Amino acid sequence: MSAPTNIAGRSRNPIVRFFTSPFVWLIAPAATFLVLMIAFPLGYVLFMSTQDYLIGLQGRPVGLQNYVDMLRDPVFWIGLRVTFSLYFMSLIAQLLIGLWVAMMLNRAFVGARGLRTILLSPLAMPPVAVGMMWLILLDPAFGPVEYLLEVLGLPEMLFLASPSQVVPTLAAIDTWQYTPLIVIILLGGLQSLPEDPYQAAIIDGATAVQRFFRITLPLLRPAIVTAAVLRSIDLLRFFDTIYITTQGGPGNASTTLNIYAYKSGFVFFHMGYASALMIALFLIVLVIVLLLSRLRRMGQ
Repeated sequence: MSAPTNIAGRSRNPIVRFFTSPFVWLIAPAATFLVLMIAFPLGYVLFMSTQDYLIGLQGRPVGLQNYVDMLRDPVFWIGLRVTFSLYFMSLIAQLLIGLWVAMMLNRAFVGARGLRTILLSPLAMPPVAVGMMWLILLDPAFGPVEYLLEVLGLPEMLFLASPSQVVPTLAAIDTWQYTPLIVIILLGGLQSLPEDPYQAAIIDGATAVQRFFRITLPLLRPAIVTAAVLRSIDLLRFFDTIYITTQGGPGNASTTLNIYAYKSGFVFFHMGYASALMIALFLIVLVIVLLLSRLRRMGQ
């Protein structure tokens, strides 16, 4: 028997009305894509994190044992420390340098377009190519940087081969490549700022420093937070350049959670433990992005 219909000919059954709604059919492709590309992989990784599974062998459920082992694992805590060290070093440097460069490029001067092209060129390079380039430049045996230090009479710097220098070096490499992204975002924000507050401040006798801290920074905060969110997502899952240059070495000095999860899954084949590490990294990224997003809403 067919579903009852109202006078207009539409079914009064809510389920039938839902599936025959034009709105549902319009969002169905996007919803299907989200389920297949986000929800299913995330759910499967969450399921794998509760398994004792080695590639090629039959897995068995272990509940939360992988998470308990993770909290007892000293390499996990090293990876957590390295991840946050790289994150804060790179993010702070990129925001400060990016803001300074954006303010410089926001001024009209001869050669501004050519300078923009030069400064933004590292962003167009693939991270693998960047890692290989800096690996050669910083090689302690035949790298040109070491030779330049020797010519200038400066002490030897091992850079990527030193446990104490490798994290700042990786942060500097990432800053060199991705500061242009910060510049693009902040330059767009600067060019959209209204002129009236600045004119009023000049009439009132405000100095350039006062105008920067009282007008520019508050008005630019949404753009700064947006740039911080975008870079946070990438920095917390920093992988490609590290893998090309150090593979987490020397020792575990540059082993981030992402590198450690990769080694656990594809070197030692402990896919269950690697999945637990990735769930932990996902939660860290989610919390930081939510905090930054809340900060952005507070500034609006």
